[in-house]
Amino acid sequence: MTKFGLRGEDCIKGMARLTNESVDLVVTSPPYNLGIDYRQYADRQDRQLYLNWCAKWSAQIRRILRSDGSFFLNVGSAPSNPMLPHQIVIALTSASGGLLLQNTIHWIKSISIDAKRSDPHLNLPSAPRQAGVEAAVKTHGHFKPINSKRFLNDCHECLFHFTKTGRVELDRLAIGVPYQDKSNIGRWSHTHGSDLRCRGNTWFIPYQTIQSREKERPHPATFPVQLAEWCIKLHGVSRVRTMLEPFLGIGNSAVAAQRCGVKRFIGFEIDKAYLAEAKRRLKARQCHHPTQA
Repeated sequence: MTKFGLRGEDCIKGMARLTNESVDLVVTSPPYNLGIDYRQYADRQDRQLYLNWCAKWSAQIRRILRSDGSFFLNVGSAPSNPMLPHQIVIALTSASGGLLLQNTIHWIKSISIDAKRSDPHLNLPSAPRQAGVEAAVKTHGHFKPINSKRFLNDCHECLFHFTKTGRVELDRLAIGVPYQDKSNIGRWSHTHGSDLRCRGNTWFIPYQTIQSREKERPHPATFPVQLAEWCIKLHGVSRVRTMLEPFLGIGNSAVAAQRCGVKRFIGFEIDKAYLAEAKRRLKARQCHHPTQA
């Protein structure tokens, strides 16, 4: 059973009270400074002030992160502001005693696949000559359309994996996928006869379709529970004794910790309404799945 410590306070002040190297895993997504309408936070600051703030909370994360711990940071951008995620990475890694960027993962929210061209062996139904390409293209996932003549629809976000040493081992096959070409199983010795390979650094995780944001997802910027769940599994569930979420929101990372059976979870959130929703979701899940709580 996961022991939760959800606290209604600023994460920098809250983390300052945690002891050195007491956290195994951090999974979070801070405000992006893109003008998102949060209830208790002004998401449009001077760029340098914002980056300085990122350096402050990341310094606390580095202090409390164990030497073999992992810190997964989800950051999005806007087409008109594409450098923001990379500037945050620079802020987190360039400070004295900063973090090291070990992996960069791309969270794909929506993708369109031309199945007929990408795999000639697929037995797709024939289509009229004029509509051949259209019939073979399938779109999976969701995105916010952009009304622009300059920019493409933004269908992905970054997930940066930081560590203290750059040498933290991961459980790559915990979120592995089967080989497409089964001959690889016997041909490559590293498979050890198992039909499972590393998923790689592109993760297709679409949002669940909802009918009402106010009722089902009352927060303007959340990542799917599955995203946090994969981070937990990739680091290694058995190695996660304490997990931290500095920007809890409505608790998607807490739900992921509950699903995975993480022993202890700490979360900070300054908005009382979001914090209350996170607690409600955890309680509701515990009632419906008592053996998994």
